[in-house]
Amino acid sequence: MSASDSSNHPPRFIQTTAVQPDLDIAPGFASFSTPTYRGSTIVFRNLAELRAYGDASKTYWRYGLHATPTSEALCQQLAQIEGGRHTLLLPSGMGAISLVYFALLRSGDDVLVPDNVYGPNRDHGEWLAREYGVTVRYYHPSIGAGIEALIQPNTRLIWMEAPGSVTMEVPDCDAIVAAARARGVLTAIDNTWSAGVYFKPFDKGIDISVQALTKYQSGGSDVLMGAVITRDDKVHDRLKRTRMIMGWGVSADDCFLVLRGLASMPVRLAAHDRAAREVAEWLKQRPEVTRVLHPALPDCPGHAEWTRDFTGGGGLFSIILHDRYSREQVDAFVEALKLFAIGWSWGGAHSLAVPYHVDTMRPAGTWPPAGWENAGELVRLYIGLEDTRDLIGDLKQAMETQLR
Repeated sequence: MSASDSSNHPPRFIQTTAVQPDLDIAPGFASFSTPTYRGSTIVFRNLAELRAYGDASKTYWRYGLHATPTSEALCQQLAQIEGGRHTLLLPSGMGAISLVYFALLRSGDDVLVPDNVYGPNRDHGEWLAREYGVTVRYYHPSIGAGIEALIQPNTRLIWMEAPGSVTMEVPDCDAIVAAARARGVLTAIDNTWSAGVYFKPFDKGIDISVQALTKYQSGGSDVLMGAVITRDDKVHDRLKRTRMIMGWGVSADDCFLVLRGLASMPVRLAAHDRAAREVAEWLKQRPEVTRVLHPALPDCPGHAEWTRDFTGGGGLFSIILHDRYSREQVDAFVEALKLFAIGWSWGGAHSLAVPYHVDTMRPAGTWPPAGWENAGELVRLYIGLEDTRDLIGDLKQAMETQLR
């Protein structure tokens, strides 16, 4: 066996050198890229440092599951973008929603959820109600100050979504937060649609913001990750403790991919916003369409709140087709699209289309709104980064061949 020739260490056998090489890397390497620190084991300089975890004045790092310099860089940047102080990363957007439920609710507690909430959020709440004795009640997404009448002594959490999943109503967050604060109830919002760029929940007094970083932050349709962002130290500590106990962590490589996407996110988001509004305006003129559900349009429910609270939009909106078209015809329309893929997630470069049967999704009976004549099937559209002239042409040909 050969030994090391290093003058800094006594000779070593090959196996030891393979595990513990004597490296001399020149300092001074600089790059725009955040280093990807992969590691489960965190090495401490001494036992005092190892035992000091939890003391804010001492060492921060303990175990790779909880944080690495790569994940911490992402946490800090996300908090700065949205105006928060603390960020916790989860393996998915749904994981972020789950963390809020598990951290804040106990058996016998009550939670208020908008009737237009993201479907898996509804599923999670109903699972908690069924298996763990949590009461879940749904409220009309346009309830505003009326939510005060629904708050009970055991109400611990009020969810909001702005805009609402699929049907795009924008709630009156100011009124809901005022009612919640008056009764000491925490509020949480799914802020994925705005990516934390176009809507600032903490300026509105909302306690917790949840986002699916799978969407615009990644931008590549190839990463799953979620974030829970807060300003309040006590709320953050409760969430952080729950996350640690549940053993939720994220990959340093995925953190790197999201960090890489953040630099271009505002530019991409603005491009999606412009393109979506152009396509939405075109769709408003089509005889096949009875309503375009885009919060920037005056006849979309919650438009006044969107104008007050948001500085922009994104690529996601929905259309209501005329009720003369059957579900089979609407499905054929979606499948006839050549540039719009069929898929659930969004936020990437590629346009998407998915039909929804909203009447089966809204058990509180808030759909369709009163006075909406000829409201048929709903199709959610995501406008990617393709040329809008091509996307409009694709929608036109699918309508003219399938919606006759």
